[in-house]
Amino acid sequence: MPRNEPTEVTDGWDGERSPRRRKAVRYGVPVAVAGVAAATIGLVPAFAGSGSPDLPKISAQDLIAKVAKSDVQQLSGTVRVTTDLGLPSLPGAGGGAGGFGGAPGGGEKGGDGASAAPQNKLMELASGAHTLRVAVDGPDKQRVSIVDKAAEYSLVHHGNELWAYDSGSNTAVRSTAPDSRSGKQHRAPEGLPKDLKGATPQDLAKQALEAAGDTTSVTVDGTAKVAGRDAYQLLIKPKQAGSTVGSIRVAVDAENGTPLKFTLTPKSGGAAAVDVGYTNVDFAKPAASTFDFTPPKGAKVVDGDKERATAEREHGKDAPSRKELAKDMGGLNVIGKGWTSIATIKGEGSGLPSGKDKGEGAGGDAAKFLDSIGDKVNGSFGSGRFFSTRLVNALVTDNGTVYVGAVDKQSLINAANAAK
Repeated sequence: MPRNEPTEVTDGWDGERSPRRRKAVRYGVPVAVAGVAAATIGLVPAFAGSGSPDLPKISAQDLIAKVAKSDVQQLSGTVRVTTDLGLPSLPGAGGGAGGFGGAPGGGEKGGDGASAAPQNKLMELASGAHTLRVAVDGPDKQRVSIVDKAAEYSLVHHGNELWAYDSGSNTAVRSTAPDSRSGKQHRAPEGLPKDLKGATPQDLAKQALEAAGDTTSVTVDGTAKVAGRDAYQLLIKPKQAGSTVGSIRVAVDAENGTPLKFTLTPKSGGAAAVDVGYTNVDFAKPAASTFDFTPPKGAKVVDGDKERATAEREHGKDAPSRKELAKDMGGLNVIGKGWTSIATIKGEGSGLPSGKDKGEGAGGDAAKFLDSIGDKVNGSFGSGRFFSTRLVNALVTDNGTVYVGAVDKQSLINAANAAK
């Protein structure tokens, strides 16, 4: 059979604050940048086998349609996630896999079960190499386990019940799935969404394809063997010069259209910034026992619903909505489009701590740390500090306005100059 030659898609297709809070926002910017980097990508690949299979030719449009029509409801397998964003080491951060496995105290602080909080564990995928075991049986049954050398962290969704278990601290948190509390049809809650969103190649590929438009080149670039299965390779490249993304390569199962591997390479070259993929996968129905969970003997069991209710009484609501968070931060806005979109958070005159803050205490420590990772920049907007990773960059002006995006330094400076 003929090999697939690159076939480009030529038509477009779419996809009042207290001083304490102001200080928290200022000092938390580097952490926020790390979070944006993780959230912007969320990813990583499986290993391709040797040899490229001969498959029938397929156009990029048809391959995209095949992915869109794929409706795999059942699977199990192992996913290898490797992330190299070039993020700096943050003071007090657990770092890598040891954060959830090694340091026993990770989430025992306060005894509130924070060690098993999904958002804390999944953030660790933003750095280093990790192995995940995943299983899905429709919208009501999912399981994902992050496997470390000395520990394991698992999220299990079964009907109206959600368990999060951290073997490092031997803590289990039990919660009711959100829609179960409202009487609606069950769905996977945040941290373990339907199809393990953000943890598998399927979801990463979907996000990339939905974001694509006339700013994107999409081609079929040959074939590959991934996790023992024949696959087509979909190549996605930005057409916009200011993007830090070089390319995204998605290996698509030739039989059922399921993305098997997702690899994001930065324009700067080198190793992939995000590489997520199956090392083995089985599309048969997983055993029912896969989604059963009983806390091990001696485990500390935390009532997640009770903790949520307490938080609601103390704060009046669950985590703030994006609109509320934007208002609290002084207004969140997105400028530009496609790959060169830049998120901006308007400042209120209080930027990051500067040299004059370099005394003893938290302010001085923060200033020294920021100086070690950020570069001073100037423009018609004034001055500020530039923070970079291999993929997501940020500019924080001296008046506190933040510009963040997967764009180069000059693009951020241009945005700040235009907004002055």
